[in-house]
Amino acid sequence: MPHRLSSVSPPPSAGTRKSPRRRAAMCAGVLVAAVTTLAAAGTLDTAFAASGPASSGSDTATTRLSAPARSQDKARVTAAVLDLDDASREPVVYGDDTPYDTASIVKVDILAAALLQAQDAGRHLTEREQGEAKVMIERSDNAAANALWRHIGRAPGLEKANERLGLTRTKGGPGSKWGLTRTTASDQIRLLGAVFRTGPAAYTGPSVLSEASRAYIRSLMARIVDEQAWGVSAASGSDCALKNGWLQRTTTGLWDVNSVGQITVDGHHYLVAALSDGTTSMKSGISLVEQASRAAVFDATAS
Repeated sequence: MPHRLSSVSPPPSAGTRKSPRRRAAMCAGVLVAAVTTLAAAGTLDTAFAASGPASSGSDTATTRLSAPARSQDKARVTAAVLDLDDASREPVVYGDDTPYDTASIVKVDILAAALLQAQDAGRHLTEREQGEAKVMIERSDNAAANALWRHIGRAPGLEKANERLGLTRTKGGPGSKWGLTRTTASDQIRLLGAVFRTGPAAYTGPSVLSEASRAYIRSLMARIVDEQAWGVSAASGSDCALKNGWLQRTTTGLWDVNSVGQITVDGHHYLVAALSDGTTSMKSGISLVEQASRAAVFDATAS
């Protein structure tokens, strides 16, 4: 069943909505406060630099916040939101739209690649592949991901599929290390659009995935096990479908924590991606992506 989570604070009414510049400043303030709070608690070592707009690596996404400082022992986070119900809109990126390690959010991409290959061969996923896909998405099973990663041809197979899906800045991980695939928040919105879009959308474009393939991915993302139901879902007022990823880097001991998915707020649908790295624990990484997701979605609902 789809996850149901507590509601975010309602957006201001139309008569009290702030200007885009002021809303962006408010969102920046919320994210700065989030990182600062974690730092004060001893779980984070730095805060955002919120001095002005950052350059975006995306050719169409709008960037509203500057990039956080980045060093070996400092955390950063980027969130992106797309109003799925408004075909004229493009995603808004909060933070610097630069690459992050995917960790397990790449499992959605791996499944999309496997389904594209099956479509090309004129077949459905085998019973074994379906079993691997189910536990890979719902339980984030790594053994299943290893098998499907090999099946799609590892990084070259992923990147070939991503060319068709419209992902332009996602690079597959080396060898068997699918979790070290690199991606951006705006690319994750493109991938989500290929899965969740049901009507015309200017940013995500037409999906090469069949409706059956798209419905299959959506159904698995809506059945994430309860202990993994965190991340962008924290910004949802009702049903959501998501995939999270977390990885502790052996070289630094710091954490990559990411979350992507579709959420619903007051009956309105949004695609959200929140990517982070450099936190000192998984718990602080989850707090960071959840607070970034809430702030970004609140700004989107106020637009």
